[in-house]
Order: sequence, then C-alpha cells, then structure tokens
Amino acid sequence: MLEIVYQDDHLIAINKPHGLLVHRSSIANDAKEFALQLLRDQVNRHVSPVHRLDRKTGGLLLFAFEKDVEIAMHKQFQEGEVQKKYLAVLRGYAPDSQDIDYPLMKENGTVQDAFTSFITLKRAELDIPFGKHPTSRYSLVEAAPTTGRMHQLRKHFAHIFYPIIGDRKHGCNKQNKFFKEQWEMTTMMLHASELIFDHPVTGEKIHLKAAVQDEFKRVFSIMNWDKIV
Repeated sequence: MLEIVYQDDHLIAINKPHGLLVHRSSIANDAKEFALQLLRDQVNRHVSPVHRLDRKTGGLLLFAFEKDVEIAMHKQFQEGEVQKKYLAVLRGYAPDSQDIDYPLMKENGTVQDAFTSFITLKRAELDIPFGKHPTSRYSLVEAAPTTGRMHQLRKHFAHIFYPIIGDRKHGCNKQNKFFKEQWEMTTMMLHASELIFDHPVTGEKIHLKAAVQDEFKRVFSIMNWDKIV
C-alpha cells in the first residue's frame, strides 16, 4: 500500500518509495510496478501525475483526479508557482548556504536556465578512512529548486562538487561503492519533503510534507543526526 499524505475530491499526494517509477517507461523495462497504477488500484479512481520524480528519488508525488485540475496544476509547476523542498545527503562539508545558478542542457541540446538554493542542516565526520582521507565527511541539506529541469538537483550538486550519495549517474562512484560495501546501501539520498501551492479549485494554500523513509532514517542513525522529518 502506498502512503497517502493528502487527499481531497480533486488531488491526492503520496510519499513515493525510492526506486518506484511514476509510470511505465521504455527506458526502464525491468520495472513491474508503477506509482500510477498502484495508486489507481488503491483508491479505485483514475489519477494523473501533475509533476515528476526520478525513479530513485523518494517523497511527495502529487496526482489529480480530473483533467482540468491536472492542467491547472501543470501550469502552476511550469510557471514556478509551486514551492518545492528536498532533503539530500551530500559528499563533503557543504557551505552553510548557496545559490546555484547553472543552466542545464536537454538531450536535444537546448540549454535551459536552472536555479537551486540550499541550506546545510547537518554535517557529520565519521572515523572511517576514505581514499587518502583519514575520515569521511557528509552533509544534510535542504534544497529549494525554483526551476524543474530533469535531474536538476543531481546535476547541480555534482556541479559544485558535493554530489548526492547514491546517485549513480551524476554522483561519486567511489562514495556509492563505499556506501554499498560499508552499509549495504544503494538508495539515492534525495527526498522530496515539501510542496506548497494554491489549490486549483478552492484557492486554499496547501502545504504538504512527507516524512523520510527507512534508508534515510538509517543514514541519520549512521551520521548521528537527530530526526529532521
């Protein structure tokens, strides 16, 4: 059963597990389950996703029950009217805060503006040697992207040399291997934690939050971080 975070007559939001595809995709033929079908069967209603999350990203995923609501929410996301927050575990000691203004290129070669702000919530230094270093350092950050480009946070954190742990495509392969060998962990440490938007039917300000999932909690324990969400 999917964890339902919010539901009314028009919208429904889940806390998507890491590793679950939103819908069928030709680039992931190995997948047998999809959030769209699972949620539809769970609530016995047609649902349509109004934004996207990477397969490896967990957290808030919003769906609409009706076409006009779907279109209205798409418009809010596309025009940057939805406030989004993510939690991520990064390699290294990240700055206290930073704005990343770094354009990203689509597969067709089109360059798009992309902007992310983040603050660092926690840091940890483990007495475990890594490479040439006598210890291993990590940061927990809260990121707020104001654009919604594909893999934006993954690319932006890699660009500033603080890649997300568990990101195989854009991250640090040595760190990913280290986490797998040290703690048998392969989950990408990126979680969609909050969404704030105007309800397209009632006009009410909606503020949704999703708690981190088990692998994130395990990292918090490893790092000796207090529970954040």
